[in-house]
Amino acid sequence: MLKTMAMLKEKGVEYADVRINDIVTESISTENMKTQMMYTGRTKGYGIRVFLDGSMGFAASQDFDDMDAIANEALRIAKASKIAQIAPVKLAKKDTVVDNYLTHVEIDPFTVSKKDKLDLLFAAEKAMREAVPELFKTVGNMDFRKEEKWFMDSDGSDIRQVLYESGSGIEAIAVGNGDIQQRTFPNSFRGNFATAGYEFVKNMGLVENAPRVAREAAALISADECPSGFYDLVIDGDQMTLQIHESIGHPIELDRVLGYEAGYAGTSFLNPEMTGFQYGSEHINIVADATVPKGLGTFGYDDEGVKAQRVPIITKGIFQNFISSRDTASILDQASNGTSRADSWGRIPIVRMTNINLLPGTFELDELIAGVEDGLYLSANKSWSIDDKRLNFQFGCEIAYEIKNGKLTGKIYKNPIYSGITPKFWNACDGVASEKYWKMFGTPNCGKGEPGQTAHVGHGSSPSRFRKIKVGVTDVK
Repeated sequence: MLKTMAMLKEKGVEYADVRINDIVTESISTENMKTQMMYTGRTKGYGIRVFLDGSMGFAASQDFDDMDAIANEALRIAKASKIAQIAPVKLAKKDTVVDNYLTHVEIDPFTVSKKDKLDLLFAAEKAMREAVPELFKTVGNMDFRKEEKWFMDSDGSDIRQVLYESGSGIEAIAVGNGDIQQRTFPNSFRGNFATAGYEFVKNMGLVENAPRVAREAAALISADECPSGFYDLVIDGDQMTLQIHESIGHPIELDRVLGYEAGYAGTSFLNPEMTGFQYGSEHINIVADATVPKGLGTFGYDDEGVKAQRVPIITKGIFQNFISSRDTASILDQASNGTSRADSWGRIPIVRMTNINLLPGTFELDELIAGVEDGLYLSANKSWSIDDKRLNFQFGCEIAYEIKNGKLTGKIYKNPIYSGITPKFWNACDGVASEKYWKMFGTPNCGKGEPGQTAHVGHGSSPSRFRKIKVGVTDVK
């Protein structure tokens, strides 16, 4: 790598970097007490970025024998790109860093046998089936990832990182009366994920929560459809994850704001002049925090060699900052806040969420519920839809718990759907539960970019209360 950097500097490049990724993944799934999938994969390669006369070139390979040839290909692409250049690309300044970073793990997940992992999933499935023998399907999942990164640039940075991820989840599916319903734990879409070791999965409580999950799935079959109307909502942290991701995380990505993602992922209702905008109520405090322990978007340095940061995004409802890369930040005459990442060696870094967290408030959960005369407690995402400016949304949840006169009545509804307009929705928040109820959730499947990339990001939240939100899909007078 040093030789390649020296060669590119001799050829007059403004800047160049090399990023090596060695990624090992493991996925295990069970279904109806049988092994459904066991997969282990590895990919190793490198990507080289070159900036010349304000144009970028990128090339990647798994052939480590002739890195200079790949560097020259990146240089050739940079020269060719200048033909279509509208304005020169400028990179915001950053520090030169020599450092190492390692995810803290107590148990390396790749040292745990597949048998032990399957035994835990089967134990959770068994607990679901013992609680409700007539379940149509029970499912268990585990996913693990180890990524070794080596970043070097022409400015002298030399950064090595080892990042671990672990996650798991269970699902109960009930069928009857011409209907199908599901309940999941600890969240939908394969569960919850963290930058942590196998201890994260062991401490998740899969077996302990399995009976409740099964009983609720079965109960939803005979439950009433969720009513339509304008209701006060208390939204659990698992669903808040999706709400934060779609209606705050994506609109604050500066490449979307600048139109770079318009052809695929969409744009944003925000524009660069909207700092100071009333995004939400005084209860809404959002940070982009790549340093929070166990967050799925936690790391030491991004893929441009910028140190992980905790950035205020919304403070007491007022919008403060976008998340950015070196090339996008320079347009606003700012420094990058370290949110440029690629999903593997063969992709260029682009602006990605880190951990976009709603900070805890001061309320007890019982206080939030006590303040609702007629409303619903919503949990676990089931479906989502939001426009390409991240303004109009409609989200479905697995279950709604009825609230009457400040108390949960014990009645549940199936197929709850709520909708809104992003700023109006966040301004309707009048309470966030305290740190006691705050929890991180990991999202390992955030799609963006052309060619497509899948980012692993996190969101922390406590249950939160929102006033007069439209529930259901029918018009309500």
